[in-house]
Amino acid sequence: MRDDDLLTTGEAAVLLRSSRQHVVDMCDRGELSYVWVGRHRRLRRADVEAVLRPPLTRDQLKALWLHRAVAGRLVGDPDGVLEKAAANLERLRQIHPGGMTRHWLDRWAEVLDAGAEAVLDVLTSNSALAVELRQNSPFAGVLSEDERQAVLRSFVDRWRMERAA
Repeated sequence: MRDDDLLTTGEAAVLLRSSRQHVVDMCDRGELSYVWVGRHRRLRRADVEAVLRPPLTRDQLKALWLHRAVAGRLVGDPDGVLEKAAANLERLRQIHPGGMTRHWLDRWAEVLDAGAEAVLDVLTSNSALAVELRQNSPFAGVLSEDERQAVLRSFVDRWRMERAA
């Protein structure tokens, strides 16, 4: 199924591990958006799945902003960025021969092997896997320190502006 597939309230209840009535109540309270198809409510799969995922923390959002900047560099120089990431990954694998860090580094190796499109997806996605992968990123040094600081300033400005509203 695609993210824009429509679900019945019963299907949404299965995903949310709740009752169908609870889903209907969430719709009535405005917590889940829906459309009418005939006389039946239908919910977008992406909307239901968003309820399952907590919002990103400030640190996760900051990492997302930095990795979006890396994504911009990647589309301009895919070979150079992927080579840098592969070299960093090898160095990190030597430092972390086991444990959870090694697990995430191995996952990064799979993503890098899949090519630039797969890397772009992880760099810019809000999926749980992408969030975890960005916590063990092999993209150090892709951005210059000046670029990195500019992205961080931009992030802080945006964060403050959104919180002030």
